[in-house]
Amino acid sequence: MSRRNTAKKREIDKDPIYNSKLISMLTVRILKGGKKRLAQKMIYESIAIIESKTQKEGLEILEKAVRNTTPLVEVKARRIGGSTYQVPMEVRAYRGTNLALRWITRFAIQRAGKSMAVKLANELIDASNENGNAIRKKEETHKMAEANKAFAHYRY
Repeated sequence: MSRRNTAKKREIDKDPIYNSKLISMLTVRILKGGKKRLAQKMIYESIAIIESKTQKEGLEILEKAVRNTTPLVEVKARRIGGSTYQVPMEVRAYRGTNLALRWITRFAIQRAGKSMAVKLANELIDASNENGNAIRKKEETHKMAEANKAFAHYRY
């Protein structure tokens, strides 16, 4: 990490069809080998699948899924006096959204099924209904923070 100046935060471009920054962020998480068009195609297919399954707007389901999966607290390892403590820290909004998208894509990839679009659609529907692996991961993170609440005074 550079000591001279901090990295400037880049502005996220909105995606071409839905005009949403959230879809652009999700595209980057799914991206493999620089094939952005393919990642976008998968997301658009999954949104179409969501709309056909739920009879609701796909973008709304995506936003609700991300909102439900976003963690409020997480634990960070902090080394104090030769021992390492798991210190609970509040999560900023941008990082929370990133974590939620990362978890959703990770658990969508691990799901059983043929197409990534179908797997992503099912994971998003589950997350919007407050069940599924991404929600379990969020609850696990919150439990870990709750268990280590005694070390909260080590926050930096």
